[in-house]
Parts: sequence; structure tokens; C-alpha cells
Amino acid sequence: MILESSEILSQIGSIGERITALQKFLDIGGVKLEIERLEEKMNAHGFWDSQKSAQKIIGELNFLRKKIDGVAKIEEQFANLKIAAEILEADRGNGEYVRETAAMIADIGGMLDRVELASYLGGKYDSCNAFLAIQAGAGGTESCDWADMLLRMYTRWAERNALRCEIQDMQPGEEAGLGSVTIHIEGEYAYGHLKSERGVHRLVRISPFDANRRRHTSFCSVDVIAEIEDDEDVKIDEADLRIDTYRSSGKGGQHVNKTESAIRVTHIPSGIVVTCQNERSQYKNKDFAMRTLRSRLFERMEDEKRSEMEKFYGPKGEIGWGYQIRSYVLQPYQMIKDLRTGEETSNVQAVLDGDIDNFIHAWLKAGCPRERKCPSED
Repeated sequence: MILESSEILSQIGSIGERITALQKFLDIGGVKLEIERLEEKMNAHGFWDSQKSAQKIIGELNFLRKKIDGVAKIEEQFANLKIAAEILEADRGNGEYVRETAAMIADIGGMLDRVELASYLGGKYDSCNAFLAIQAGAGGTESCDWADMLLRMYTRWAERNALRCEIQDMQPGEEAGLGSVTIHIEGEYAYGHLKSERGVHRLVRISPFDANRRRHTSFCSVDVIAEIEDDEDVKIDEADLRIDTYRSSGKGGQHVNKTESAIRVTHIPSGIVVTCQNERSQYKNKDFAMRTLRSRLFERMEDEKRSEMEKFYGPKGEIGWGYQIRSYVLQPYQMIKDLRTGEETSNVQAVLDGDIDNFIHAWLKAGCPRERKCPSED
């Protein structure tokens, strides 16, 4: 289908409006001033005296440059598009110009989509690595199997997005699946994307564990926190910790399973408990557990300081009816629906294979909407 030139010109006007809105939203002028300020710091005498401070400034500078680079490319392409529009107006009957201009519009539209999405990942810790924990809830063995399915879904998603995924701790279910599992996901904007997954996930299907082939409903909770490595506001007193060692219970080979290399760290004042058993070295497991504890303490501190953090995380209710953020229905029909944004798909196999970007993007574009207690569903 070849668009009319009038439609082409209308679309160009719409793109111009989107670019203007994006420039205002990102405060491009303010970002450029901040880049100049940071570049002055880099050129100052003694900049490298503190490696930690220097790396932090370089990281901020790279982040800001990347933010405006995408907009600059769009502005350049839009200037070419406006030239094409002038030619099109001068010769409205030329179908070749219409096709070329339509292709340019499609290219710029795709660039805008990507930059707009990236603009939603401007939170202070969005670029951090993430810890993702899955906990089986109501549903017994069914729920444990559902936890295993969710683990596969998130590891597949990580692979699709070139992120490194490593199991930190895993507790098997009594009969099948997993009682709980914590994974570390490392890569660009891991937390910024995955923060949308925090909440209760509900599965409806014909149970493979039921000889009568009845339909079962099961629940798992997903918790996601940013990895905060050395935040100056998080102080941990060694006297407040109880550290226990034990033998690993999961996969890992004879050395992992036959020595007390697994670590359990309990922060007594808060009651937070973290475990790590994925490494052969007790020292490495302790280091990983302490990083997790620091992140969890920071999360709690942020929740206490700002009640609006609920809009990112949502209330932590029981892992059961009425608290789900997303429903995965495999029987009697196939549909996965996010109850916060209304995003849905009938391609359930693709989602369970890790194709969850549509749900993540819909949540980000909706402005990270406040979670709500969802009505019970059949």
C-alpha cells in the first residue's frame, strides 16, 4: 500500500512533535551543561588521585553522552526527512519520492521508539545489576513447579538480552520444582528492566501432577532488587551479623556438596537472611551474600524514606489470591495478561521461553504504574 503524500506530510509533523516532546523530557539543554561540568572535572588537576571517584564521574559522563547521542542521531535524520518533504511537496505525483520518504519515516519512528524506551530507564539505579528471587507460594507441588518454570523464563530472557545470569541460591521443592531460588543478573540496565517483574505471578493449567487431570491454580512471588555495591549510606556493623556455614544442597559437583562452603548471613536488627551456595569457595559465597545483604538493606531504607517507592515495587502481600500482577492461563484457553497495564498475548509459549519484553516495555511506558490489589479471577 502506497501512502498519499498528504499522509506522509502528516506523519512528518507527528514525528516532529515527538522529537520536541523527547527533547523536553530529557532536558537536553541541561544534560549538555552537566556534560560540560563533568568534563571540566576530568580536566582538573588530581582527577585520578581517587580511582573510585574518577570511575564514578566517567560512568556518569558516558551515561549522559549516550542519552543525547540517540537524540542527536534522530535530529540529524529528521533534518534529512524535512528536505525530502520539501521535494515531495514540489512534486506530489512522484511515487518514488513517496516510497523513499515513507521508508525514512519508518526508520526514524523505530529510532524514536528505542530512545523513548531508554528514556524511561533514567532512575538512579536502573543501570545496576539485579538480584531476582522467586519464592513458591500457594499451590504446593504445583507452585514449586511454577517457580522452576519462572526461573527458566527469566534465564531465557537474560540470554535474549545478552545478560549474564548466575544462580546464587536454590532450594528444591519437596516433590518437584523449586521452593525458592535467587539469581544474579549482570548487564546493562538489568535492574531497570526487571523491576517491573516484582510481584505475584499466577499460573492456571491442567496439573501434570494430578492423575485426574484437573485444572489447578498456583502462585509464586518474584522480588527484584538493584545490586548496590558500595553505597555510602549503607553501613553494616559486623557485630549485627550472624554467619553460618553449611553444605550446599543444589547442583555443583562433589566439592560443593561435601564441604561447608555455603553461607547464610543473618542481619539481626532487620531479620534479613541471605544465603549463597553457588561457589566452591566459602570466601566467594560470603562476598556474594554480603553484596546481596547490602542491596536488601538499601532497598528497605529506600522504602522507609519514600513511600512513593511503592509505585516501582508494589505492596508485598501474601503469595496467593488477589495479589497477582500477571496471570498466565494455559487452560481452558491460552492467555497471559498483565493486570497493571492490560498488556496481553495468546502466544504463551513464547513468553515462557523468555519473550517478556512487551510486558516490561508496557509497564515502563505506563510510567511504572502503582501496583494494586487485583480482583480474584476464576
